[in-house]
Amino acid sequence: MPTVIFQHDVEDREHWLRSELRAKKFSELGATNIRTFVDPSQENRVAVCADIPDLDRFVEWLKSEDGAATAQSDGVVVESIITLIASGGS
Repeated sequence: MPTVIFQHDVEDREHWLRSELRAKKFSELGATNIRTFVDPSQENRVAVCADIPDLDRFVEWLKSEDGAATAQSDGVVVESIITLIASGGS
């Protein structure tokens, strides 16, 4: 199961941190071990990391209307998203 990090900017970091929608939607897609991160040097830069069992399905959801609505609700600046997938190396 790949571990994936999504780094991106948000309109309001505190709003993004308080949101329960992201964890709900990620969990519905089978994601586990969901963790959030903030950049201490840039107020609007954050990341979320999760183990995602079906990455293709997850990416399709991200591109869907529901994925877009979730991002909008969380205040994600969509064009800033950077996706990193664990390489499996040590």
